[in-house]
Amino acid sequence: MGLPAAAALVVASAVVAVAWPSQAAVAPVAGGVYTLASGSSGKCVDVAGASADNGALLVQVACDAAAADQQWRVVARSGGFNLVNAGSGRCVDVPNSSTVSGTQLQQWGCGDGSKPQQQWTFTASSAASGKYLVRSVVSGLCVSNRDGSTAGNNPVVEESCSDVARMQWTFNQLSGPTPTPTTGTPTVASDGTGRYRTVQAAIDAVPSNNGSRVVITIKPGSYREIVNVNKPYVTLQGLGSSPSNTLIVNNRSAYTSGTSGSYTALISARDVTADNLTFSNDLDESTIPSGHQAVALRLDGDRTTLTNVRVLGDQDTLLVNDSARAYVKNSYVEGTVDFIFGGGTIVFHSCDIYEKRSSGGPITAASTAAGKTYGYLFYRSRVTGAAANNTSLGRPWRPDAQVLYQESTLSATIATSQPWTNMSSNTWQNARFLEYRNTGAGATVNSNRPQLSDSQAANYTPQRYLAGSDGWNPAG
Repeated sequence: MGLPAAAALVVASAVVAVAWPSQAAVAPVAGGVYTLASGSSGKCVDVAGASADNGALLVQVACDAAAADQQWRVVARSGGFNLVNAGSGRCVDVPNSSTVSGTQLQQWGCGDGSKPQQQWTFTASSAASGKYLVRSVVSGLCVSNRDGSTAGNNPVVEESCSDVARMQWTFNQLSGPTPTPTTGTPTVASDGTGRYRTVQAAIDAVPSNNGSRVVITIKPGSYREIVNVNKPYVTLQGLGSSPSNTLIVNNRSAYTSGTSGSYTALISARDVTADNLTFSNDLDESTIPSGHQAVALRLDGDRTTLTNVRVLGDQDTLLVNDSARAYVKNSYVEGTVDFIFGGGTIVFHSCDIYEKRSSGGPITAASTAAGKTYGYLFYRSRVTGAAANNTSLGRPWRPDAQVLYQESTLSATIATSQPWTNMSSNTWQNARFLEYRNTGAGATVNSNRPQLSDSQAANYTPQRYLAGSDGWNPAG
């Protein structure tokens, strides 16, 4: 995309390793999304008929991690936790706050989350490692697979608590925060102390039909390879004191590989997360005659979450393809020209965006399809640069590009009088370029800076951007 950049990114090399904890059962934590598998049957808690109605009963069925009616988000409350269904948005509920053992559980609207009949506590089983008893705050009874049956559609009930298989539940994590392991044999270590010597080898070892969270932890250092995260529910977790301590880096370019093929890392599977590490393309542009586009991270997979991550490059740093939805929080992205580009949907929440070229350039080159409401949202983020009054918020790679900077701090690097520019025959005026309540030296309101109204802004939240048809809500 765009014009060649003048500077190249140089990153020093070090040593890297990766570690790997449990592939399935984890301790449930607030913000995590899980399937709940019965210790007696191996089947998962499900809303009967995938209903969205109040009063729909809970049953067990064969586990399908991709089924929204089997996905449960753990939400912290003062009395315990809600279990919120991803398909319906309703909470696991004890009908009429019943204290009768054998009562079949249902789903019901969560309200403000304070209903005691929808609050649960989790206690690690002393009889079965990795399993938990789920106890009702209102009744004191535990969630159970009635009679320990292995039959599909068997009722999920509450019973007097006992640490037996039918009341032992495995929380198989699909997304959300994962505790960083502090012990265990490394999975990948370049010095040979782990199970594998490369990050890709660890990913390749994950089953192709993987249905539960696999965490690959990466020790501090530099790891030079091409990475394709092509298995679902994989987490890459850096173990350093900051994301700069753990570096995945390469230097391919459009000159040799085409823009989309120049990536250092590709996330092609769904429900992948990365935390506390850096993706970099350190191409030296002076070494090639043309094709200076060099992607550090390419996102193809749906429902990607990046937290405390750095994405470093020059031109075309971060590619967000049409198939991607991504949530990026507390992270850092830098580049020179069109360094965030593509037709996907992405939310940057409390992130730092840095234009590092002294002559400035456009930050975004969105190619949002006309039929897609949401493209890029920079939400409560910070935009800075190497110089003043020469950085563009973006330009339209396709005519209907959609980009919004909302409640963000824009530094003096922004060209305040004309922060949006044209791209070829695509004019910024015909694109869906917007701002809302930005602050800072680079923020102002004029005829070249379309603004959302307060009423319109209600439809442009992180949750609205990412919800899709499945209600995905990593922003909480």
